[in-house]
Amino acid sequence: MASDRKYRHRGYMESDSDYGDSERRERRPRGPRPPIDVTGPRLPRMVQTVAAARCYNCAVTLPPGTDFKGNCPKCGVALHCCKQCAYFEPSLRFQCAKPIRQRIGSKDKPNDCEFFETRVTVARDTTSVASSPVSKAPAPQNPKAAREAFDNLFKK
Repeated sequence: MASDRKYRHRGYMESDSDYGDSERRERRPRGPRPPIDVTGPRLPRMVQTVAAARCYNCAVTLPPGTDFKGNCPKCGVALHCCKQCAYFEPSLRFQCAKPIRQRIGSKDKPNDCEFFETRVTVARDTTSVASSPVSKAPAPQNPKAAREAFDNLFKK
């Protein structure tokens, strides 16, 4: 009966016994797939974030308590300006999310806007991985120290 078929691909006149699908299925391993990494589970690497005010011009992190009436400590641009404000939005009317009465011409010059609020950005923490809360012990320097650290885990 298999010889009277015009097309031999799967699904045409569906029948498993016609052309050996049952034998193909038996060759596949049964059960769950083995894990890709056989060394065991890894600890998740959570991305640590830091919220900080940064200069709009040079992106240096400004320390808490910075006087925004002054200038940037690195590049010297004015910090109390529209580009440093949290409400600065170039696509809105007068480029501000607050209802200001008149447009401020130069967005990078100091001004006395009553709605000024410092823009705070959220960025990745760039400190070393060793200072993360997951790894509290220092890394072993040689194989013997690593073996001792492993054995100390199971001592009573």
